[in-house]
Amino acid sequence: MTDTKFENVINFGAGPAKLPLEVLKDVQKELLGYRDTKISILELSHRSNDFNNVINSAQATLRDILNVPENYHILFMQGGGTGIFAAIPLNILKTGTADYIVTGSWSAKAAKEAAKFGKVNMVLPKTSKYTEIPDPSTWKLDPNASYVYYCENETVHGIEFDFIPETNGVPLVADMSSNILSKPFDVSKFAVIFAGAQKNIGPAGVTLVIVRDDMLGYPMDVCPTVLNFTVMANDNSLHNTPPVFQIYVVGLVFEWIKRNGGPEGMQNFAKKKSNKIYDVIDNSGGFYVCPIKRNARSRMNVPFRINDGDEKLEKEFLLGAVARGMLQLKGHRSVGGIRASLYNAITEEEAEALADYMKWFHNEHTNNLENN
Repeated sequence: MTDTKFENVINFGAGPAKLPLEVLKDVQKELLGYRDTKISILELSHRSNDFNNVINSAQATLRDILNVPENYHILFMQGGGTGIFAAIPLNILKTGTADYIVTGSWSAKAAKEAAKFGKVNMVLPKTSKYTEIPDPSTWKLDPNASYVYYCENETVHGIEFDFIPETNGVPLVADMSSNILSKPFDVSKFAVIFAGAQKNIGPAGVTLVIVRDDMLGYPMDVCPTVLNFTVMANDNSLHNTPPVFQIYVVGLVFEWIKRNGGPEGMQNFAKKKSNKIYDVIDNSGGFYVCPIKRNARSRMNVPFRINDGDEKLEKEFLLGAVARGMLQLKGHRSVGGIRASLYNAITEEEAEALADYMKWFHNEHTNNLENN
């Protein structure tokens, strides 16, 4: 496959999402023979020194670019974000109660899973329409909660926190699957951070977990070994066969991010890319509408509707996008419409291409309406 063929298609999918072309080329080069092993990375033993170097290098690079303190373990686990929904209460639900800040479908699913293992306090009133992050002054936090849980970026609804919640000393847990490494943040403010790799840092099949030392050692008796943070920390994620290939690729993505300015550089790119799309929406006179309040708009996932949810027009828009090599722009099945995911690997030029198409589509249909 030639570079041109790669560059003629833009993957705006929410996950599995686009990987940096530079990383894909490295993977392609080493796929048949990893370094001096003369076997594929897909065949490499997780007990070998070569893989030990792979996982240690990935952890060291992440610790460097995120400034992860020494009292945190970096784990690579399986089961996706959904598996970690259960792992959180199974490992750290010490008081039997946990606070959940539900701002979209993923945090709602996490709260539902946690309710199997203890009491869940819903910090916000229940709603079926997620369009904002209510002011923290309205939150009902439980001072006796084992932890406070929230989702940094809701992929489906396009809601992103631009602040770290204040918990008054209660351990803070964050699902950062959709925006990990897209901006700098203070890791020391969190007890547990996790991220399914397939959205912003790698291929599906591995989940990054960053856990503080004082959260270890308290798993429930029913906690499965593969979800036990303490076991995985003691064994450096090697208690059982880990997703070797996925960890290898994630490590390459970490190195790519480091070469491109780290989280600070990614934040700069994220602002530029998302602004290109939001500017078209906001200047379309209502032809395009983003349902999310401006102070909660995601830089990673931009949902919008066309002409007040005109499904015929939206279908036409999607077909036209595919014809132009812009793939996976259809909104999540639960909300419909259009969704552009602008993860780290999406370039400014690719975001500009989508913005140009949106402008063209708007002009075409505005002219048609005027002529009719």
